[in-house]
Amino acid sequence: MKKVIVIGSPGAGKSTFARKLRDCTGLPLYYLDMIWHRPDRTNISREEFEQRIRERIAGDRWILDGNYLRTMEMRLAACDTVFFLDYSLEVCLRGAETRIGKPREDLPWAETEFDEEFRQWILDFPRDQKPRIGELLKKYRDGRDIYIFRDREEAEQYLQILQACGPGDAFEPQRKELNRKLVDDQKRIGRTDV
Repeated sequence: MKKVIVIGSPGAGKSTFARKLRDCTGLPLYYLDMIWHRPDRTNISREEFEQRIRERIAGDRWILDGNYLRTMEMRLAACDTVFFLDYSLEVCLRGAETRIGKPREDLPWAETEFDEEFRQWILDFPRDQKPRIGELLKKYRDGRDIYIFRDREEAEQYLQILQACGPGDAFEPQRKELNRKLVDDQKRIGRTDV
């Protein structure tokens, strides 16, 4: 696990999971929201966004946090590990509501309200984005560890086990064994299918 993407609906807790993963692994973490958005709430150009992603994925070690379906295939092609936080609408809506007014390291401003457009984006995620994510995960499943967590408890259990392995390459054999076991467990119970 050296090139990681964390994906899922807004409000799922991707950034929180990615931060904990960074802390466990020592991998550098890049938030796509911090790349795409400017502090004045405007965006950089699509071309510049894609170029900055290409620069990040050219590196040997990284975590990229964020969905951005338009650039997902590029990131999937480059990664060795995928974490898909596939949580219920209720969990994602609650997650988005609870972060209102809180400063965040993954966004260049503090959200002051749960606006209707963003709420609708979350409500539409299962219909508008999840099917395409499923197609892409199937296309890129070979040669990658793909973890699909259905609730926060599954993700937290994974992080606790990973943390027990310790940071750095010295623990890579234990981490590989953990990954192998978790992938086998998820395949056995059908968790690698979206």
